[in-house]
Amino acid sequence: MHIAIAGNIGSGKTTLTTLLSKHYSWEAQYEDVDDNPYLNDFYKDMQRWSFNLQIYFLNSRFAQVQKIHNGDKDVIQDRTMYEDAFIFAPNLHAMGLMSTRDFENYKNLFKLMNTFIPSPDLLIYLRSSVPNLVEQIQKRGRDYENSIRIDYLSRLNERYEAWISSYTHGKLLIIEVDNLDFQQNKEDLGFIIDKIDAEINGLF
Repeated sequence: MHIAIAGNIGSGKTTLTTLLSKHYSWEAQYEDVDDNPYLNDFYKDMQRWSFNLQIYFLNSRFAQVQKIHNGDKDVIQDRTMYEDAFIFAPNLHAMGLMSTRDFENYKNLFKLMNTFIPSPDLLIYLRSSVPNLVEQIQKRGRDYENSIRIDYLSRLNERYEAWISSYTHGKLLIIEVDNLDFQQNKEDLGFIIDKIDAEINGLF
């Protein structure tokens, strides 16, 4: 079984991935942030490094999904390849931070890769307001995220909502996270687990 968690920067994807992997004994597949050779440069100069960063993420997540579906374990994945293709890359292009030539190249590569991998059995979308995202980003204190602009987060949120509203690749569970503290509050985590249980039971 392949479960994937989607959501904007600071929505709690990695934290929830860890908690759910422990609860269900699922194998966790995380976004390659710490070892990503482009991330620091990207936040310093988005226009110069946007294409490099997006290609790196596309390749990394494609390899992840191939590994998931070639294996025999139940896996929970932190962020999907769809988010790169339908949210982050188009947003960079729209903001003038990725050239049309690079964006078209990127889209064609994604389309090809997407024909080789199946969709997640369940997609969990963590919906968050921009103020909550900002608060969570500040809490975790990653140096390279200090320069993230509020308008950048807002644009991403708009694209997330547009993507989710038309998502048809499989089962979808939307969780409003603004008033949840699933890291510290067991009841909040239990609330999410109950919702996931209901969706998983429907898969079989």
